[in-house]
Amino acid sequence: MEIEKERFKYTKIEKSWILQDWANSAYSIMITTAVFPLFFKAVSEGAGVSAVNSTAYLGYANAIGTLVVSLLAPILGAIADYKGYRNPMFSLATGLGIIATFSFAFIPDENWLLLLIIYSVSSIGFGAANIFYDASLIDSTTLNRMDRVSSAGYGWGYIGSSIPFVIFIFFQLTQILPISQSALIKGGFAATALWWFIFTIPYWKNVEQKTYIKKQPHVVKNSFLRLWETIRNIRQYRNVFLFLVAYFFYIDGVGTIFQMATAIGSDVGLMANDLIVVMMICQFVAFPFSILYGVLAGRFGNKRMIYVGIATYTFICIFALSLDSLLTFIILAVLVGTAQGGVQSLSRSLFGQLIPKENANEFFGFYNIFGKFAAVVGPLLVGIISQLTGNSLNGVFALIVLFIIGGSVLYFVEEPVREIN
Repeated sequence: MEIEKERFKYTKIEKSWILQDWANSAYSIMITTAVFPLFFKAVSEGAGVSAVNSTAYLGYANAIGTLVVSLLAPILGAIADYKGYRNPMFSLATGLGIIATFSFAFIPDENWLLLLIIYSVSSIGFGAANIFYDASLIDSTTLNRMDRVSSAGYGWGYIGSSIPFVIFIFFQLTQILPISQSALIKGGFAATALWWFIFTIPYWKNVEQKTYIKKQPHVVKNSFLRLWETIRNIRQYRNVFLFLVAYFFYIDGVGTIFQMATAIGSDVGLMANDLIVVMMICQFVAFPFSILYGVLAGRFGNKRMIYVGIATYTFICIFALSLDSLLTFIILAVLVGTAQGGVQSLSRSLFGQLIPKENANEFFGFYNIFGKFAAVVGPLLVGIISQLTGNSLNGVFALIVLFIIGGSVLYFVEEPVREIN
């Protein structure tokens, strides 16, 4: 019984690693998803920018941030594999993201262009920091516990992202603070930066780079050479390559469903407030199920649990055809919540088990590229099918193709042999 209890305990290093997901996830919902986009549109349109142009400019800023991080990811990762480099690079990227986010509070409302530039900088910092954070999973736990720790990171990340957002919504709806709407939003941005900083402190204190390549002269030049060598000899990493191809397809479906959910709900006549509440329900459901996926992966294996998630999403694509009310949307959101965090977390941990530890940062750079560029095919597929058929629900159903392809390729990925917990 004592041994069983020990399996569910986390070490200080594991807790510190998990807490970093709690820390940075607040940025995802406050800045990337919910508050900042609405604030930027209000500010820019108030300054005379048309609604169409403001949306386009925000899209360009997102594209620039994603492109910069994606293109730099492998080389940044290759450099970070050298002894003593990963933690400083993580700190630099995290500091860039935190400072840029905090700076939102001091930008005059009428200066929408500066606001957009700083937003791009913050997204680059956030994206780059996650390359080094994901790679540090290998140094934070053991092979047998990797699924559980990665899942706990995603699970607690959902809660960590929700708390600041719920508090912000409370103040916004009650208006109990004697400040303007603009001041409240800027205060929310500053609070997000402080939340990110404070809960990253345990990571800075306790997570160290244990696996590395010994430092050499001309680090940058040698990093490019190593990167080129990896690409040339990709056949030696067949298992890793197959996983990345599978991941590209099924994670595209996962991300597209979450990104397009509110738009699809709006298309069938659901109210904006209802959509926000349902998305929060999805976040809270994702917390326990992310952790459950990690526990079950220890018993049944990582690939099997990823397949459970893929099967759940396949059913979601089919069930979405019957979406016609708030009740069915809630059911879909709950189903998404049961699988989203589990699929993401187990994909991260399985990849960590497949790659050579001393090159973890370089390989997680490729992981980042496949994850980022996967966000293109799904939305494009939804858009094309929706326009051709005149029904956006058919666009969601079409995503089933991505899950079938991803699941089929995943079959050929050989899961590392390990002791089953």
